[in-house]
Amino acid sequence: MRFRFCGDLDCPDWVLAEISTLAKLSSVKMKLLCVQVLKDILEDGIDYDKVEKFTSDAKFEIGDIKASIAVLSFILTSAAKHDVDSESLSSELQQLGLPKEHTTGLCKSYEDKHTALQDKLRESSLRLGRLESVSWRVDQTLSSSELKEVNEPTVQLRLQAQEPESGCTETTVVSITADKFRVLLTELKQAQAMMSALQ
Repeated sequence: MRFRFCGDLDCPDWVLAEISTLAKLSSVKMKLLCVQVLKDILEDGIDYDKVEKFTSDAKFEIGDIKASIAVLSFILTSAAKHDVDSESLSSELQQLGLPKEHTTGLCKSYEDKHTALQDKLRESSLRLGRLESVSWRVDQTLSSSELKEVNEPTVQLRLQAQEPESGCTETTVVSITADKFRVLLTELKQAQAMMSALQ
């Protein structure tokens, strides 16, 4: 069965296994644990003393606590990443065996922090520099001045890109053989065609 919060894939086995661990908590403690996990994801830090108090009624051992934090972190970040609404998330978690009272608390916390979660995920996603300029030249060298034998030409590419975090411009110089340049050019054209097809 496919789940939207898992990117329309099957739910990972470890998540299924930990749903039963979460079900041992009361719904109130579950919501409090969600608040702590959300604080951790959003870099406010998690208060492990509070987490131990929340989970003491369910007689959680340290492994259960870590597993609960991991599964809630996965559920919340994955749902935000795939832009799942709280109603759909609630339905899917109930299908996986999490009690309705538990999903209500989790989804309320998720709904309150949905935008902040997406902003945080966007901020920490892969950042690529902006290409500012490309220049190239072909170098051809003679192997021997007497024989006037010409070696295979090499292509020298000079790329200038702006780093996303620092804003500094960095120059990279690459020298490749003509054959490898032809392969590179063919692959870049294929990548461009694939990207054009997506638009």
